Order: sequence, then structure tokens, then C-alpha cells
Amino acid sequence: MSKFSLSKILNIEHPIIMAPMFLVSNVAMTIEAANCGIAGCVPALNYRTDEEFRAALAELQKMNKPYGINLIVNKSNYKLEEQLASCIEYKVPFIITSLGNPKKVIDLAHKNGMKVFCDVSDMEYAAKAASLNPDALIAVTNEAGGHCGQLTPEEFIPQLCRTFPNVPIISAGGVSRKAHVDKMLNLGSCGVSVGSIFIASDESPVSIDYKNACVNYGAKDIVLTTRLSGVPCTVINTDYVKSIGVKENFLERILNKNKFIKKWAKMIIYARGMNKLKKAAFSATYQNVWAAGKTIEDVKEILPVKKIVEKLVS
Repeated sequence: MSKFSLSKILNIEHPIIMAPMFLVSNVAMTIEAANCGIAGCVPALNYRTDEEFRAALAELQKMNKPYGINLIVNKSNYKLEEQLASCIEYKVPFIITSLGNPKKVIDLAHKNGMKVFCDVSDMEYAAKAASLNPDALIAVTNEAGGHCGQLTPEEFIPQLCRTFPNVPIISAGGVSRKAHVDKMLNLGSCGVSVGSIFIASDESPVSIDYKNACVNYGAKDIVLTTRLSGVPCTVINTDYVKSIGVKENFLERILNKNKFIKKWAKMIIYARGMNKLKKAAFSATYQNVWAAGKTIEDVKEILPVKKIVEKLVS
């Protein structure tokens, strides 16, 4: 068990974050999460414009309860400066950083009394992030939905706890019921980040087809693909995914290996992949590419966020 407690760090009833999910997480889900004693988190990239993002922050600020914003901190996110400025202005309680160097975010957030948790998926990156004095590291394991790590919770969490004894560790991936929460806490995490099981919630904004896919498919139907963003991402193995395959094609491999155009190729692949996810999430299309993790095995029906949280805490 950890000497830290996410409940105390965020002043919430249960040590659970509703993970920030691209296209899925929204204000309604985050408010309901807060009402249930956990903390929701929304990716800033879920908002097309800064005006939309700031409107969401204004709405979340009204509830006067902990919530978070996820920021992509690598060069692919050309909106980062604007998004971070808005987070600072609205004094977002905590920020989760992903995919890049979080130094600037940590420095500015701490100056303004805000917390920063850093996604990490291997020990090398964890060491770099830990040296920047974050408020916690989020261990993205191989059981996480969407962009996942390579290490199991049993490998990764204890190793992080031993190596960085003064940094709280939050586990991400493999949680769909209370027994899983207890398991991650016993491994040494101070709390858990839970995403996929909330896709099929009443408050989720995605299409009924996406929600039903989370109900009708299971763990055996989750596959890793590099075709969406150039890095491993878990998706439901629909007929369309089977038809296009899960590995980069010949041209994509060539572009990603060319040192002169690799950076731009990755940005194009990422943008194209995210656009496919967006189309599939909100409209009827045969090109069904739905991100999810293996925990959809325990999703048996579409439920309110409140009922899903009850399965995690009771």
C-alpha cells in the first residue's frame, strides 16, 4: 500500500480519476464524476476552439470541486500555449500531461497553486518526469485503453514506487470494478485512473453505435494498432479494422524512417488517425475505428456515470 492517498491529494471521497478520453470526456461526465466523489478529467483537445474550451472551464469552475484537464505537451499540439494559458487563468485544480516534456506546465502550474500529474509509460521517461517535481506520476500500463504502455501493472507500479519513493504513483489501466481498484492500491499506487468503462455512459457524447460496441465486444476483441498515431493504440477489432490491418503500411514505414520528414510524417499520420476516430465516434460510418481498452469486458449495458462509479467503490 502507498503512503500517499489520491483522495487526500485531490480532496475527493474515492481515490479515482475518470481518465481523460479523446472525444469522449466532457463537462457533463466530469460534473457527474465530482458528484459521485471522484475527479473527472477532460482533454483540452476535445474542444475545437479556445472559446469552446474556456466556456467548458467556466462551467467546471462553477461546481467548486476538483477536476482536471489533460494537455498534450509535445510539438504535435500547436494549441498548447493557448490551452495552458486558459488553464492558468481558470486555476484548473490539476493538469495531466501526456506525450512530451512537462517542465513548462509544471513550473507555471505550481506558481499558480495547481497540481500536475504526468503520464509515463516506461522507466526512462518516468525518471525525466520525476526530476521535474510533479505532484504524481501516472503509470500507463499495458492494460490501459487508447495509447497504452508495455509493462504490466505488476511490473510497472512496484518498480515506480521503489525508484521514486517520494512521488505518488497513480495506476492507469485494467480497472473496471472494485476488486481491480483494490489490486492496484495493493501494488503500491495511491489511486487509479479509469477510462474505457465510462464510454458507454448516459452522459458520454459519443454515438450509440460506439456505446453499443463497448457493450457487445469484449477483451478478446481489443487489438493494438499503430495506424492511428504511429504509436501503439488499443481499438476494438471491428470488420473495418480487420480490413485495413493494424500495422503501418509500406509507405508509412518509409516516411517514419526518413530523418528529414519523419516529424512531419508523424504529424500527418496522427492528424489523419484522430480524424478517423472522430468520424467513427459521432456519426454512422462503415469506417468504425473505436478506441477502448480490455475492461469493456465488464461493460454489459449503457449506464449513468453514477452506476458505473458504484461498481468501482462498493
